[in-house]
Amino acid sequence: MNGDAAVQADLIAVLVAVRDGVPHVLTLDEAGTLPAGPFVPGHRSLQAGMRAWVEQTTGHPLGHVEQLYTFADRDRAGDATRAISISYLALTRLIPEETGWSSWYRFFPWEDQRHEDGRRATRYLSGRLSAWCGLVPEPAASLRRQRLAINFGLDSWNDELVLQRYELLYEAGLVAEAAPGTDPARYDGSGRAMPRDHRRILATGIARLRTTLKYRPVFFELMPESFTLLQLQQTVEAVSGVRLHKPNFRRLIEQQALIEDTGAISAAGPGRPAKLFRFRREIVEARAVAGSKLPRMPSA
Repeated sequence: MNGDAAVQADLIAVLVAVRDGVPHVLTLDEAGTLPAGPFVPGHRSLQAGMRAWVEQTTGHPLGHVEQLYTFADRDRAGDATRAISISYLALTRLIPEETGWSSWYRFFPWEDQRHEDGRRATRYLSGRLSAWCGLVPEPAASLRRQRLAINFGLDSWNDELVLQRYELLYEAGLVAEAAPGTDPARYDGSGRAMPRDHRRILATGIARLRTTLKYRPVFFELMPESFTLLQLQQTVEAVSGVRLHKPNFRRLIEQQALIEDTGAISAAGPGRPAKLFRFRREIVEARAVAGSKLPRMPSA
């Protein structure tokens, strides 16, 4: 091979489900390794091959599937091997008793802007990044401050900039993957590390899903066959990491005629019984559903 490193190609899956208002990602071990397997020729497409491999190895039937990105940095494998991973985002419904799932906010605590813990993590990391901005002379310092303001919402929070936020933290040396073997205390507040570049891949998957929510109703792939409007809103909030304005969210769903009343009532949980709805899949198949920004609650 003329002295070049060996090349290893595989498929890697960001498999997402929502349970109890928390978005989960399937990991294979305590270290947070994403499911990956070798590329096997023979399927009509890479996506078909990935779907078959995930469903066979995990037992999960998949809903929405889309390719994310091909990761091929020379140092990905940590040795002489040139590791190329073709990553996919896949959605499924989570069986409550299953293990092997981790909240993705375990790895990205600052991405959950619904709760004070997430907002506190954002403020803490923004402060550390602000100090990092001052470590270089102008105009480089101003450029760093501009990136900080955009990515960490010093003006407004953009839920789609997950990868940009992670990469800024990586560049500043504030995540463990940036300097393996360093004192773990250095990374307080920056979430659990993942092997190799799996946290970068997960960040890419979260960002893609949050973006897709705004032009395609893929959140129904995360829902049971019947659900309440509150469960639907909580699922969208879980994925987007922000609180939504309840009347405006329901108005958006109703305007697009995405659901229909099943005639049944849910008696689960506290409070009054709630109507159960189902997704009108034929609506999406028959026409393109108009994209729309999620109706967020005003900032406190």
